[in-house]
Amino acid sequence: MLPSKDLAAGACMGDGILFDIEDPEEPRVIDRVQDNVNFAFWHSATFNQKADKVVFTDELGGGSAATCNAATGSERGADGIYDITGKGDKRKLVFKSYFKIDRHQADTENCVAHNGSLIPVKGKDIMVQAWYQGGISVWDFTDSAKPKEIAFFERGPLSTTTLSTAGSWSAYYYNGYIYSNDMAKGFDVLKLNDKRTDGAQRVRLSELNVQTQPDYRR
Repeated sequence: MLPSKDLAAGACMGDGILFDIEDPEEPRVIDRVQDNVNFAFWHSATFNQKADKVVFTDELGGGSAATCNAATGSERGADGIYDITGKGDKRKLVFKSYFKIDRHQADTENCVAHNGSLIPVKGKDIMVQAWYQGGISVWDFTDSAKPKEIAFFERGPLSTTTLSTAGSWSAYYYNGYIYSNDMAKGFDVLKLNDKRTDGAQRVRLSELNVQTQPDYRR
């Protein structure tokens, strides 16, 4: 949800939905999209700050399967990046590309796109995201047709013999640090050391609710 723009997005299992929430008691559906080829389970949605893009995640396998491998490919269990075009009730969700980490994980590692948040870099669309045992990915979708990873952190497989459910459930940026809860190995606090994201350190919030995205530009 992006209250500053009166917008909300829903990842509704089989659909990606864009809502007008100017009247929060009577939200209105503006547009609805489906991806019956590559998306199995629409799970979460994140706007960029300009509200002209939204990232939907596909939690293929429900977070318990090893889907970051060559057999699954780069378009399933991934993020779907959509531009928001037009104005008012004529706004449309337009598919631009998929993003998935390109590091193939072991068949014993559950791995799929999961929870994340924006990193507030002025003029850029950068997000940190959890991928279960695929670790944590920081990626840039400023060019929505050509997203790219710029940093990552991962621990390696919990087991080399048995498929085990573990890894980063969520990864959120807050006041200069990335916070990640690993389902098996505890809580990680990471410092992002990359000049491309240094500007985010100047943004300070008194609180953060990732589901109600703040307006970082204020």
